[in-house]
Order: sequence, then structure tokens, then C-alpha cells
Amino acid sequence: MPFPLGHTAIGLATYETARKKGVCSSRIALFVSIVFLANLPDLDILFGLLIKSNGAAFHRGPTHSLLFALVAGCMFSWAGRRWHRIPRLDFGLCTLLIFSHVLADMLLTTSPVSLLWPFEIYWSQGHSGWSDIVQMALFQGVQDFIIAAVVLAYLYGLKKIRKGVCLTEALFAPARKRAR
Repeated sequence: MPFPLGHTAIGLATYETARKKGVCSSRIALFVSIVFLANLPDLDILFGLLIKSNGAAFHRGPTHSLLFALVAGCMFSWAGRRWHRIPRLDFGLCTLLIFSHVLADMLLTTSPVSLLWPFEIYWSQGHSGWSDIVQMALFQGVQDFIIAAVVLAYLYGLKKIRKGVCLTEALFAPARKRAR
């Protein structure tokens, strides 16, 4: 099962693949937004921990659906048009970043997701407390490192084809300016 690192890597690859050519923001807020959107469906783990002290209680439910990706993508896109601190990402890209999480869970795990919620609903089984969640996210992410390595290779190839990758420039451009 992908953890935050894996979902972030998949989100970065999704952004680089789907962004409009020539459109590139040089703010670190872009990276933070991509990380947020790519991991957003796992907010259900936090709700489960806060409400039932069980991160698995609501996991893989409504937040892992196409409807959630559409609604949350619309809301984030709208927020980006209203507040200047949030990068302006169009609705389709926001939705795709959120849906990349759902798709990764569908393809890289054996547990079902509630893709067509409210017409179908699946919940994770078992119990995961705070320490279980932290331990899994920090120490059981071998698959995440493999995903990150594959994404790095993909982004390297994309950089060669496109003669530049937006996020690499966005993340490291401020450091290069200071170094000079």
C-alpha cells in the first residue's frame, strides 16, 4: 500500500505529465499543494483516529471515490482563484492529482476502494491506532521508495524529452539564486 511518500511521488509525476506546456510556477507553494492534493484522500485516516481512535475505521470510504476527487478538485481550484497564496491550478489538474491517489490504491493494493461511492462502499478492515499509523508511514514504506525511484527515473526521462521539468526548477531555483 502506498504511504505519503509514494502518493507524493505519484502526484509529482501526475503534475509533470498533465501540466500545460510552458506553465510553471516557481513557488514552493506549488509543491506543497501537490503534496496536499495527492495525499488528500487519506484524511479519512485522521478522521478515524480522531472519532474512533482507529485509523482504519473510515479508510477507503467516500474520500477514495471519483465523486470526492471531483468535489475536492473543484474546491481547491476555486480557492486558488480566490487566494493568491494558493497556486492557481485548474479544476482538471486538481481532480487528477487527487484521483492519482485513488488510482494508486486501486492498482497497488489488494483492498478495494469506494470508487463509485455512494453506489458502493468499502471500508478497511482491522484496527490502526496513532502509533500504528506513524510506524507504518515511517518504517514500512519499502514500496514507497520503489515508487519514488521509478518516478525519479520517469521525471528524468521527461526532463530529457521536454528540456526541463517544472517542479525541479520550482524547488531548486531559489537555492541556486542564493548560492550565486
